[in-house]
Amino acid sequence: MMKKTVLSLIMTVLIVSGCAPKDPEPPIEDPVIEKTEEERIILGDERFTEYLPLLEGKRVALFTNQTGIVGDLILNEGYAHDDLTPFGQDAYGNELEFGPHILDVLLEKGIDVVCVFAPEHGFRGTADAGADVDDYVDEKTGVPILSLYSEGSLYPSAEDMERFDILVCDMQDVGLRYYTYYISMYRLMEACSQYDKTFMILDRPDPNGFYVDGPILKEEYQSDIGVLPLPVVYGMTWGELARMINSEGWLCTGKDSCDLIVIPCQNYTHQTKSALIMRPSPNLKDMRSVYLYASTCFFEYTAVSVGRGTDHPFEIYGSPYFEDCEIYDYSFVPASMEGAQYPQYEDEVCYGRQLLDIPLENILSAGIDLEYLIEAYEQFHERYPDESFFGSEDYLGHYWIDYLSGSDELRTMITEGLNARQIKEVWRDDLEEFIELRRPYLIYPE
Repeated sequence: MMKKTVLSLIMTVLIVSGCAPKDPEPPIEDPVIEKTEEERIILGDERFTEYLPLLEGKRVALFTNQTGIVGDLILNEGYAHDDLTPFGQDAYGNELEFGPHILDVLLEKGIDVVCVFAPEHGFRGTADAGADVDDYVDEKTGVPILSLYSEGSLYPSAEDMERFDILVCDMQDVGLRYYTYYISMYRLMEACSQYDKTFMILDRPDPNGFYVDGPILKEEYQSDIGVLPLPVVYGMTWGELARMINSEGWLCTGKDSCDLIVIPCQNYTHQTKSALIMRPSPNLKDMRSVYLYASTCFFEYTAVSVGRGTDHPFEIYGSPYFEDCEIYDYSFVPASMEGAQYPQYEDEVCYGRQLLDIPLENILSAGIDLEYLIEAYEQFHERYPDESFFGSEDYLGHYWIDYLSGSDELRTMITEGLNARQIKEVWRDDLEEFIELRRPYLIYPE
């Protein structure tokens, strides 16, 4: 296959996420936000003069979901948020009104959008983790919505790839290796390189882009929640990550085989703490959960619930096993709800901890905090030495935490009694190598 030219438009923009517009709809025009152009982050999707000329006369596919709000525009005047304000609400509990979605904007501007590819959780972002979502036609626009999570099909079909000339990606991610949106992006890049299609990213900030932490994924532990040799927190926007994927030769078609265009953000650096405006997925409900996700997601499929089926998933954790444990004085009862049907320990009282009042600066400075997991393992093992804290092995002898962490090393070190500092020291050298590897692909100052 002929090697393609890699186009990378490098400038600088902010982020945050969005949802499909409501009726009555606001006029579709370039977003106007009260901050000056020097103060606010400008998202890639706002930079119309940079990318609309590249779409004119082309059949365009979108890769997006509810977060593709152009400029992350919120129409409510005086909106402010903190780390515990639920996404989609203001500080008083009022529902937010968002600006127009990228799909509506492109159609309004005369761009021929022929289909939309949707990631895990679907185009509206409400389906359960890993749930199958069928294809359908968007009632409002008549555009086909093609699910990348339809009956186990994670790649677009050959028929779907023939629909378009250029694929445009505008979606909010959270910058963690086991968060599946980037995996769908990677697979679409691979498909575009195979079918000679251009792949364009309208870049957005990474809300966890201010640090790099965690073990590197080993090839033996590749799965649907991890496919690339990245640390858990990789500290890159999608535009930067796509440049790395392409030029490191991680695509099956080889080095620089994807015709890649990145429309960067402006006024963004990796130390910018960018707040999202809506749930990127059903169980990340506020900014605190986005920050804690790197630490508490390791509880998934262990003997401890991470709070799915409550108002505070990833911000609380607990288990019925800890009923007699004095240090766990917080309790909650998971219930079935949208985005968390049949949660672990449904309708059972779980005893554990809530992390809602920890100073945010402590969470941000800690990076991945293993203390929660290690303490819970020790308390469980002391009481139930013959039961498995980490759940069940699969047919390869791997546990779910092995796929989350990228190998069996984290689980093994915890069972051997290593503390958090000792464990993080083990992956320090690998992290330093990764930080050097990623440096040439960064678009924004560190």
